[in-house]
Amino acid sequence: MGKTNSMAGAGERLVNGLVKENPTFVLMLGMCPTLAVTTSAINGFGMGATTLVVLALSNLIISLLRNLIPKKVRIPAFIVIIASFVTVVQLLLEAYLPFLNDALGVYIPLIVVNCIILGRAESYAYTNGPVPSLFDGIGMGLGFTVALTCIGAVRELLGAGEIFGARVMPQAFTPIGIFVLAPGAFFVLAALCALQNLVKIRGARAGKDISKIGSGCSEDCMNCGEKGCGRRKFYDDSDDLVVEDLSDPADA
Repeated sequence: MGKTNSMAGAGERLVNGLVKENPTFVLMLGMCPTLAVTTSAINGFGMGATTLVVLALSNLIISLLRNLIPKKVRIPAFIVIIASFVTVVQLLLEAYLPFLNDALGVYIPLIVVNCIILGRAESYAYTNGPVPSLFDGIGMGLGFTVALTCIGAVRELLGAGEIFGARVMPQAFTPIGIFVLAPGAFFVLAALCALQNLVKIRGARAGKDISKIGSGCSEDCMNCGEKGCGRRKFYDDSDDLVVEDLSDPADA
């Protein structure tokens, strides 16, 4: 029974990262690399895969060390752990995939301060066990990879008539150059987000429960039972939710 529950929890974390809380299309995190490096499908896939490796490994190590890391220095500790994995990944890219390392450039070291990785470390890995934290990192990394690859593929197709460097459009097709420039990233991201919203709207009209897709939660933080939720913003040192009293003192 324990193994079944563990596998179910792992599957839930994968689906969460891919669909419910997709870091790009739902939570809108990591926009800097999303808009900057997705000039082609291979660049988007490379950036996503690199982030996936760092995210999964850092989540695992932070979860294993969560009882040893003091709360007051947890953010610097997270950054040291993440930076170590980023350095290893960058050295491997330089050695075995130099073309991808050159294409991604400065955005590889900037993975250290990527809000997706720091966010999952703070909101999930630091408060959950190693196995779910590992799969949470894999799920979020897969969601990020799929999103960047889709954006890069659309931009490359419309801007160069190619996908992954292979010509797929007829010779008569005239590439739309703006899609491989900075504005093209905004156009494609907006179109894909609009497509996602269309799917959600049609699902709602069909009577499907899509309340958790698009927000990541019901936003009812006071009654939320998910301890590792990334949208719970106000904590005290005991990890209890702090609710501000916004009532008017004159009403007392």
